[in-house]
Amino acid sequence: MPRFLFRAVDSEGEKVEGEIEAADQNAVVDQLRKRQQIPLSIHAADSVSGTGSSSLRRWLEQPLLGGGGIRQRDVAIMTRELSTLLNAGLNVDQALSFLLDVTQNERLRRLLTDLLGKVQGGSMLASALEDHKAVFSSAYIGLVRAGESGNALDDVLTRLAEYLDSNERLNEQVKSALVYPLLLMMMASISIVVLLALVVPQFTPLFESAGADLPVLTRFVVGLGDAANHYWWLALLITLGLWLWGRSQLRNPTSRSRIDRIALQIPLVGDLIAKIDTARMARTVGTLLTNGVALPNALSIAKETMGNSRLRDTLGDTLIRVKEGKRVAASLERAGVFPKLATHLIAVGERSGQLDVMLSKVADIFDQEVKTTVGRLMTLLVPVLTIGVGLVIATIIGAILTAILAAYQLPI
Repeated sequence: MPRFLFRAVDSEGEKVEGEIEAADQNAVVDQLRKRQQIPLSIHAADSVSGTGSSSLRRWLEQPLLGGGGIRQRDVAIMTRELSTLLNAGLNVDQALSFLLDVTQNERLRRLLTDLLGKVQGGSMLASALEDHKAVFSSAYIGLVRAGESGNALDDVLTRLAEYLDSNERLNEQVKSALVYPLLLMMMASISIVVLLALVVPQFTPLFESAGADLPVLTRFVVGLGDAANHYWWLALLITLGLWLWGRSQLRNPTSRSRIDRIALQIPLVGDLIAKIDTARMARTVGTLLTNGVALPNALSIAKETMGNSRLRDTLGDTLIRVKEGKRVAASLERAGVFPKLATHLIAVGERSGQLDVMLSKVADIFDQEVKTTVGRLMTLLVPVLTIGVGLVIATIIGAILTAILAAYQLPI
């Protein structure tokens, strides 16, 4: 009988791994359900021997920008269409085949072709999705697995589409708000570089021929212009080095934890980060609870969706306390990093026995809070950037004009 390797989440929210003998993957899922475990991944044991070459092949086939080249918006649309087709009475492989016929996006077609092939080969949809973790999150795969186990895949996919739409709106709010400040910073940087590297050096011969002592500020600006003109390559190397160092620091768990802790203490920025992760956590846990996933399992899956490691660790501590019989709200409030409004509303949901409904409301509230906070942040950031860039450019021009007036002894 074939052997399968599996990873799952038990009733306490702990991740477990092991090996099972079964006729096929569906039989593995049945055995895990009897153990009250939610499977995360299932693979044939005999495929492990080829893991090295298979992993290398998958790595070489990955696009440079990651994510499989498929936007989350495309995944949300595909999920909603798949739900509609299942509600209309089609089975999974018929629905995937229909989507494959009507999809124009080439990358999405390749994804659907792979999913359809695996489903027609006897795999469950969740198992097929596991080979595309760059596109589908752990929460997505876990929900699909729960839907298949409870014969409610169409309802689960409907809620998943709503979940993805809400997350997409949240991400778009943040991205849209950052477009103008980033463009402003880019154009300002180009303007300053052009002034220092091209304009300032044109005045250097004029200053030298005048023979007068240049003001300190002018000497500083001229020095910067000379450095920008002759050592631009060094500036690029330093910038690249700082970027690589920053990436390495973000990948180091200790450094990332320290950076995330500091980020939460920055006025407005820390508030925005906490609200974004609170909305994401609330929507993930609420959606999982609505679909019958146990609270410890839901917290364990939601933990992986958190962007800030400080908040993620807090949710991990909350999971431990929930296993000990403590309430979610009390555990979150104890850490003091989640917004008080969220913890109070979650406490109301726990007392009323409607935690899933309240979490969905918390997610909606904090989606709106994110929009408000982003607007407030941009209201302050744009003028500050504009004034700062204006002062830098005015200082460079003023240093040149002051030197010209001093060199030719003109009255200021």
